[in-house]
Amino acid sequence: MKANKDRPKIDSKSNMRTEAIAGITTFFTMVYIVIVNSQILSADGKTGMAFSGVLTATVLVCFTMTMLMGLYAKLPFAVAPGMGINAFFTYTIILGKGVPWPTALGIIFWAGVIFLLISATPIRELIAKAIPAELRIAAAAGIGIFLTFIGLKDSGFVVADPATLVKLGSLGKPALLTILGVAISVFLMSRKSPFAFLAAIVIVTLIAWAIGMVPAPPSLLSLPDFKSVFFKLDIFGAVKLALGPAIVAIMFTDLFDSISTFIGVSHAADLLDEHGHPRNLRQGLIVDSFATLGAGLAGSSSGTAYIESIAGISMGGRTGLTSVFTALCFLPCFFIAPLAGMVPAYATAAVLILVGAAMFRSIGQISFSKIEEGVPAFLTLILIPLTFSITQGILWGFISHVGLYLMAGRRKDIHPVMYALAVVSVVLVLLERVKFSGSPV
Repeated sequence: MKANKDRPKIDSKSNMRTEAIAGITTFFTMVYIVIVNSQILSADGKTGMAFSGVLTATVLVCFTMTMLMGLYAKLPFAVAPGMGINAFFTYTIILGKGVPWPTALGIIFWAGVIFLLISATPIRELIAKAIPAELRIAAAAGIGIFLTFIGLKDSGFVVADPATLVKLGSLGKPALLTILGVAISVFLMSRKSPFAFLAAIVIVTLIAWAIGMVPAPPSLLSLPDFKSVFFKLDIFGAVKLALGPAIVAIMFTDLFDSISTFIGVSHAADLLDEHGHPRNLRQGLIVDSFATLGAGLAGSSSGTAYIESIAGISMGGRTGLTSVFTALCFLPCFFIAPLAGMVPAYATAAVLILVGAAMFRSIGQISFSKIEEGVPAFLTLILIPLTFSITQGILWGFISHVGLYLMAGRRKDIHPVMYALAVVSVVLVLLERVKFSGSPV
């Protein structure tokens, strides 16, 4: 362990400058979420959530929770609504199950409450140690495919087909512009530019505007919208047995995301304590749980620590000051709803495709040679995009893990907590067969 004197002093001018540069860098690598999250949750009006309200909620979550991460957890991690959960929130819970959006926000709230209880107690460590790595990796990869599919659909690259379910769409202007967006992002990502996603969104939108595919906004700026979705959640309407699987799925996905981000980034950036564990992990997870709970109150899907934080950390960010500077950068975003509203879905499709690819890349760490390890991971991976439900992937992963390990004679290798999770998963799968009104399907 390095001596304290070797650690950067956060009150020196040089380090203050370094932390500021790091915070601004992190902001530009993740500011795309302000537009992307607003588009996914509003879904062109299909969910009933106002774009301007969701944008305000998204910025509010980014600003307050990133600031809390810096001031309370004292970590250089930025927080924002998580990719994957936002798609699950929209396409599975609201559009798929027909849950009213205020009730869906209530689901996010209760997932945050459970996450907070877990983060503040030893239960967090028990669950973190119990869930096999292959299931966590498979869940991330499955969500990646889920996001990529939505991106391909938004661009018109794939379309519905009555015979084959999906097929290749006509390569019209939206699809070609999405391909251009992917090319721009990949080009800038290969040069480690923090503007990779933002530049693609802006350039594609400007081209679409120039050729008459999208209209210019009536105004450039507007006041934040704290009326349409802020504090509009239905907390008690979400307290239904049939909604339990969604609450549990969101909580577990948040837990996976948080632990993976904190452990992965902390080890890569040497942000470890004297025992070799991620620094202030408990405080960071508590902030993450508040980001989920608070997102439900604000009018957004759950927030989580962002892996893009590694960009600012690589620029020298080592303390909570990095997060403070990142949070301050989000303040102007409260006023850009008109500009953000003119961004078409195919302009953000490139982001969904590339984020999905990034989430899939760890799949090589799973050993598929042993059937009791490979099949549960495969079921988790494939069921998420094919059922449009993170819930189904996670639940069937837990159930099949315990079942196949018992069949393979590896009872001693099953963590005791996994038995409980498998039993709960069976109950939740059965509840999925019940309509939200409580009557059998």
